[in-house]
Amino acid sequence: MAEEVRAEMVANVWKVLVAEGDTVADGDTLVILESMKMEIPVIAEVDGTVSKLAVAEGGLVQEGDLIAEIS
Repeated sequence: MAEEVRAEMVANVWKVLVAEGDTVADGDTLVILESMKMEIPVIAEVDGTVSKLAVAEGGLVQEGDLIAEIS
């Protein structure tokens, strides 16, 4: 079962640091969001492979939006 990584707030997607197929470890930064001039890293909470990346740099996420899935 894939672990879903979701946005915790409304923010701009400032930087995407992974791609689909990348292997990540618990604690790795997946993307960096920007809100009110603050950078907010989105961290993997499990080891695995990025099976789906649902955001792109320059995009906007709402609270609860899917950012990535890790299998």
